[in-house]
Amino acid sequence: MRTYSWELIGSMGAKHRKNGLFLLVFLWTWASAAALLSPKGVNFEVQALMYIKDSLKDPHSVLENWDRDSVDPCSWAMVTCSSENLVISLGIPSQNLSGTLSPSIGNLTNLETVLLQNNNISGPIPPEIGKLSKLKTLDLSNNYFTGGIPTSIGQLESLQYLRLNNNSLSGACPLSLATLTELAFLDLSYNYLSGPIPRFPARTFNIVGNPLVCATGSEQDCFGMAPMPLSYNLNNSQSTPTSGRPRSDKVAVAFGSGIGGIGLLILGVGLFLWWRQKHSRQILFDVDDQCNEEVCLGNLKRFQFRELQIATDNFSSKNILGKGGFGNVYKGQLTDGTLVAVKRLKDGNAAGGEIQFQTEVEMISLAVHRNLLRLYGFCMTATERLLVYPYMSNGSVASRLKGKPPLDWITRKRISLGAARGLLYLHEQCDPKIIHRDVKAANILLDDYCEAIVGDFGLAKLLDHRDSHVTTAVRGTVGHIAPEYLSTGQSSEKTDVFGFGILLLELITGQTALEFGKAANQKGAMLDWVKRIHQEKKLDTIVDKVLRNHYDRIELEEMVQVALLCTQYLPGHRPKMSEVVRMLEGDGLAERWEASQRVEAYKCKLHEFSSERCSSDLTDDSSLLVQAMELSGPR
Repeated sequence: MRTYSWELIGSMGAKHRKNGLFLLVFLWTWASAAALLSPKGVNFEVQALMYIKDSLKDPHSVLENWDRDSVDPCSWAMVTCSSENLVISLGIPSQNLSGTLSPSIGNLTNLETVLLQNNNISGPIPPEIGKLSKLKTLDLSNNYFTGGIPTSIGQLESLQYLRLNNNSLSGACPLSLATLTELAFLDLSYNYLSGPIPRFPARTFNIVGNPLVCATGSEQDCFGMAPMPLSYNLNNSQSTPTSGRPRSDKVAVAFGSGIGGIGLLILGVGLFLWWRQKHSRQILFDVDDQCNEEVCLGNLKRFQFRELQIATDNFSSKNILGKGGFGNVYKGQLTDGTLVAVKRLKDGNAAGGEIQFQTEVEMISLAVHRNLLRLYGFCMTATERLLVYPYMSNGSVASRLKGKPPLDWITRKRISLGAARGLLYLHEQCDPKIIHRDVKAANILLDDYCEAIVGDFGLAKLLDHRDSHVTTAVRGTVGHIAPEYLSTGQSSEKTDVFGFGILLLELITGQTALEFGKAANQKGAMLDWVKRIHQEKKLDTIVDKVLRNHYDRIELEEMVQVALLCTQYLPGHRPKMSEVVRMLEGDGLAERWEASQRVEAYKCKLHEFSSERCSSDLTDDSSLLVQAMELSGPR
């Protein structure tokens, strides 16, 4: 038919050829669209998406405009289409969705991205997902999926990014996952998986929190990652004692063997307990376990120094992305074309540099989350310490707040929620927990989609469950440092909460904490000034001028309230990051704010009978927060 059509057009006169071509293009477009229609005239993609909607519970009505009578779904919320009006992305993260995932997702055969993380979806992962041959990104993390990992996922030859962590998946890891040659990132952590682990081709993967997995199937009774107990099996292939040997010799040999076995067992248990105490941190599981001369740190790549020299054009000043107290960060391009950010630590062979290097590598290896900066690899020589990260095309929040085009209000809200989720993971989902200690706009990076990525773990401290705080030399940026840390050196997760509250004010005002603090200092202490403006309902006066009234005033007030709750003077009065995330999502803020106001009203009532002024519970030393100095530069 196609040949006949072109012959027919060729036989037309020049006069009618243009109209003939137009008609052919129209018919081809119509035929393409018709191919998506069922015999009843219903778009297959509309039908599949409606089945997905029907199987989910949508408390925030984010799928409200999904309409089964639509001709196509390209105008629907959370759906992205290609230029050919084919559904290529389904992204509904963090919307408190529950219910199950419909098998009809397998009918959306043009999907390249599926993002359903941070919801409450339960039930099995439908095996029909294996039909999505074009799928590159699949994120079902932080849900309640049960059952096994479908073997059909091994059919997704284009898959590059797979996250199934923090669910309730069980059974063995399908061997088919080992065939995904394009897979660069895999996270199966914190499920109930068991049995041997295939040799994954992914450069980075995480399977911690699955106590029943093991490296290969060769271990006897393959039940766990912990070292197997020593087994003592009398080898039947050994020569039997001669009949002439005295019975007492046999008894002595048996007794000696028994004593020796018990001694070895005690020694083995002692060595294991020593090893466990020394390596009390959970680590990424390396199925290869062949480190040779390289440092064993999960699946991190060890780069050669020459390799990074070439990538950064010999660390050219033209490639500097940022400078800080611990060294410079350079933009680089690896031989395979991958863009990276290379952090070259100062005094790499000095004790401080060594400690800093080890801290960052350990922290970032332990923490794997969508909103945390992932480490590609590292380089370590006698005189150099370098860390290699993904290149963040949109830079830091601090740079974007000053750049063009300006960040719109919706993006700023999304950044605040993403950063909060990253810190929540560090504080409450890592074991042991991690404190960042320098939360600020300069350390929140933005990827290609302006998704918030918490970076720079150089000041992070691991806390054992037995410790409530860590006392150390004060490091961080004045303006973001909690009062108790600034005055006593005591830090806790509430130190990060304080810094996050200041970050919210930076997102609202478009100014750094120091800039905003200097302006506020003319009228009083910084945080007290924000509180007074909130009480006077004049929040419009502090909003970033570039937004030009394009923001939601109710959301503005809520964000300011969250910031004030996070920056309360007493650490115990500040919310946890899990509470902060819920409040930013619209859950529990009103109750928490009302409770804080009752406490403050009670304080003021007590002061009525004294000559002291009624001070707020924000900070008594907020003038410290506006000093034009930094205890350590940005890193």
